[in-house]
Amino acid sequence: MAFTRPTVTVLRDRIATDINARLPGADSRLRRSALEVLSVALAGVVHGLYGYLDWLARQVMVDSAETEHLDRHATVWGVLRKAAARAAGTATATGNDGVEVPAGTLLQAGETQYLTTAAAVVAAGSASLPIEAVDPGAGGNAAAGVLLLYATPVAGIDGSATVVLLEGGADAEIDGDLRQRVLDRIRQPPHGGAAHDYVAWALEVPGVTRAWLTAGEMGLGTITLRFLMDDLRVDGIPLGDARPLLPTLDIKVMQDYIDAVDRRPVTADVFAAAPEPVALDVTVDNLQPNTAEVQAAVTAEIADMIKRVAAPGATIPLSKIWEAVSIASGEASHTITAPAADVTHTAGQMAIPGSVTFT
Repeated sequence: MAFTRPTVTVLRDRIATDINARLPGADSRLRRSALEVLSVALAGVVHGLYGYLDWLARQVMVDSAETEHLDRHATVWGVLRKAAARAAGTATATGNDGVEVPAGTLLQAGETQYLTTAAAVVAAGSASLPIEAVDPGAGGNAAAGVLLLYATPVAGIDGSATVVLLEGGADAEIDGDLRQRVLDRIRQPPHGGAAHDYVAWALEVPGVTRAWLTAGEMGLGTITLRFLMDDLRVDGIPLGDARPLLPTLDIKVMQDYIDAVDRRPVTADVFAAAPEPVALDVTVDNLQPNTAEVQAAVTAEIADMIKRVAAPGATIPLSKIWEAVSIASGEASHTITAPAADVTHTAGQMAIPGSVTFT
């Protein structure tokens, strides 16, 4: 039988009835009487205790526990909340040749602060500053061209630096994502290298949001682990090329994590990889009403559908594209002229949002 938390009114009536039963001749329902005040006060206290018990009962189970208790559940199962990560990259400083911008120089954009991680000397009018956000979190990411002001002026250096690349910042894992990983750990216990083990390990890496496993793709006894970083990278595709602006490469970080001696089976030959992005272009004909607002809603729904349905090697059904456009806010009718059929992909390919054309 489900437990129902009694209301303050019910508790007050129960207490009043109990007082009257134990004190013959008393009437605790008389307004402004000491007994009436006592019953109301006790009802409030007891209602608060019931509330605490109700809250405490939710903390007992993983699927309803809140942050602090969820962390305790996760720790018991060996699952740790992914910590926030600092954004890092480079900015261009300008000034007089030969002037040095010291390591530890503080720059800021609004309330977000950055520190240079190494000294840089101006040559030919500019210098490349390696910088890192002071505080971890996605708020440290910044688009190219953003101006960073020096907290303290540096003699011979212009008053601002220009961001070239600032990414990699990630917020701490939210409760919903951590809860799902704990539930996956409970429902799918480790099996010494089963497919879901690799997915679970991949999701432990900060910034990783989705992962897939393919066996035998690189030959007998090999495993290909593809993953996405939806909140950090463009279209979620992890970096694997030699981009010197970043301190580490996503795929190398993943490879090193999976290759740890206490993690994967010693006989497994694992290859961390990024899915090959294939833009899914859509042409919508005769959209009604054909307004900027409805077009924006259609574009957003198609992108959301791709995020839900796409996976390496997965087919995007044409019906899903029609459905995505149909549920867009404000849409009354439309016709999809491209693609004309289901969109298929090879093992390593994965659909990402492309252009949406309205005719």
